[in-house]
Amino acid sequence: MEEELKCPVCGSLFREPIILPCSHNVCLPCARTIAVQTPESEQPDSESAAGGGGGDHADKLSLHSETDSGYGSYTPSLKSPNGVRVLPLVPAPPGAAAAPRGAGPAGSSLTCPQCHRSASLDQRGLRGFQRNRLLEAIVQRYQQGRAAAAAKCQLCDRSPPEPAAVLCEQCEVLYCAACQLRCHPARGPFAKHRLAPPPAHPGAPGGGGDGGGGKGAGGGRKPPTCAEHDLENYSMYCVSCRSPVCYQCLEEGRHAKHDVKALGAMWKQHKAQLSQALNGVSDKAKEAKEFLVQLKNLLQQIQENGLDYEACLVAQCDALVDALTRQKAKLLTKVTKEREHKLKVVWDQINHCTLKLRQSTGLMEYCLEVIKENDPSGFLQISDALIKRVQVSQEQWVKGALEPKVSAEFDLTLDSEPLLQSIHQLDFIQMKFPVSVPPVPLLQLEKCCTRNNSVTLAWRMPPLTHNPVEGYILELDDGDGGQFREVYVGKETLCTIDGLHFNSTYNARVKAFNSSGVGPYSKTVILQTSDVAWFTFDPSSAHRDIVLSNDNQTATCNSYDDRVVLGTAAFSKGVHYWELHVDRYDNHPDPAFGIARINVVKDMMLGKDDKAWAMYVDNNRSWFMHCNSHTNRTEGGVSKGATVGVLLDLNKHNLTFYINGQQQGPPAFENIEGVFMPALSLNRNVQVTLHTGLEVPQSVKQPKQPSN
Repeated sequence: MEEELKCPVCGSLFREPIILPCSHNVCLPCARTIAVQTPESEQPDSESAAGGGGGDHADKLSLHSETDSGYGSYTPSLKSPNGVRVLPLVPAPPGAAAAPRGAGPAGSSLTCPQCHRSASLDQRGLRGFQRNRLLEAIVQRYQQGRAAAAAKCQLCDRSPPEPAAVLCEQCEVLYCAACQLRCHPARGPFAKHRLAPPPAHPGAPGGGGDGGGGKGAGGGRKPPTCAEHDLENYSMYCVSCRSPVCYQCLEEGRHAKHDVKALGAMWKQHKAQLSQALNGVSDKAKEAKEFLVQLKNLLQQIQENGLDYEACLVAQCDALVDALTRQKAKLLTKVTKEREHKLKVVWDQINHCTLKLRQSTGLMEYCLEVIKENDPSGFLQISDALIKRVQVSQEQWVKGALEPKVSAEFDLTLDSEPLLQSIHQLDFIQMKFPVSVPPVPLLQLEKCCTRNNSVTLAWRMPPLTHNPVEGYILELDDGDGGQFREVYVGKETLCTIDGLHFNSTYNARVKAFNSSGVGPYSKTVILQTSDVAWFTFDPSSAHRDIVLSNDNQTATCNSYDDRVVLGTAAFSKGVHYWELHVDRYDNHPDPAFGIARINVVKDMMLGKDDKAWAMYVDNNRSWFMHCNSHTNRTEGGVSKGATVGVLLDLNKHNLTFYINGQQQGPPAFENIEGVFMPALSLNRNVQVTLHTGLEVPQSVKQPKQPSN
């Protein structure tokens, strides 16, 4: 509650608070500080202020911005603890009579430091504002309670100290009853000391009153008197001014014609309204307290769940480490077995080879000794058998006998890369339910539309969809019943496809996908593009000398040379017709009308390159031109008010021109295929206006195909 009892200017508890017209409160000393002089141009006329109507005028509030309140011409002298600007009081002009205490200078104003509304002060100055005696009494009670709570014995050994019972004015020490008897007896040198109640104690000196000569904040306080009639008590309440008034205010003052009611009745009514409003605030405060308890419980749960998840994570990682350790032991066992097997094979081969070598060496040594003997008969007795033994010994060293049976290399390869990648990708799965493919998207038919040769489709996921969606795939056929093809892949749920064929029917469908796969297709929606084209001149593709107006439907040129501008539509199929009205035609120029590719040259006459097909015409005749080749000169030209029609028939692949409804020459060009845009070249002597969305002339309409 203490914040409600502090002045917004000085930041301290209210002292003699007054009520501003905006219902905010401010200390009376602070009000004197922030009152500023109103410029003379804003002051009311002195005579009217002093006359019969001056009182009413002075009571009106001047509600205007801070700039208009006079702050713009003053420099703040200091700032309050709450950051409110405090301006110096403007001194009264020389010779002026001193204003009574509490009154402001005539023509001054006071700006509320909270809402910044400005109120003009009348001749009474700050005395014209009512004292908030209720707030003053609450502040007094608050100060008494705070001071009484702070008055503790200064000699107590207890913790906390006992409340003080007396104050020795000579020693300036607070004593509780026990400490006063023990440390400050009423004898000897202390006999002449005066003991008084502690500060702020009710009835004690310096304890404070109610600020208005009353007996405290209780029901015995003196009833407040009227600010304008000192001898009259408040007895009525002015509903218009929202302030209590006395009997003389109704008889003589400015409240005579106002709506007034009994003070007691309005007191009870406003108390009831405040109580009712407090009930609502109390309910919200109760909800806020419950919410704070919920948040504190949530803090504890988060702390506990965090510890649980940490323990779970450590356990899972330890389990992975244990499994890896066990697997490591198994793999090491396999390596050991392989090593022992290889060693055994090699040792067996060493032993076998050593035995054979010792036998062969002994036989060799014996044979050498036999050869040294000179007894032929004795040699021949054993030579046959000895030769056979040597041959058998030689045959023992067959091919491969002197090659190792095993290699030193271990044919064991451990592929740890997948496991390493899995460890690096190890992360939390946020979803607490199995992830599957997304459901069927729902097409929002109310948002699907076509315009010219563009279609716009919109879709959404069904409500209460738990499976995540990473994106969508939109498919469209070719407008002729062909295969579907992907035209959009992304996260948006709205897509516009441009550059389609006019007068064509397209089928569209959409599906969603996520990490688990692609979901099923939606229902197929059928979209029909426009029968005829609506388009304008394209400012983005026009030569910089071309000037467009009339919503880009009228074209003029700033150059005497020919400059090209294209239309915003592109045609690759169907029959299309548009007209150009000649608004201005001076000095017999020769504008050109026709079609072109998107990359046509823009700084020369239409048809001079190979990317345009055009008819250029003057006031007497016309020519067809493509690749700078002139053909089919035809009599009949244009003038101001003439109309040039262009018929592009991509079913027959030809181009035909009309002037004022009559075909100009034969079909201009044959066997044209591809994507074409309406085009025009003109100079500053010509101005034309484009007309689109026209039906094909009856004389050239193609017969309808029989229905299947």
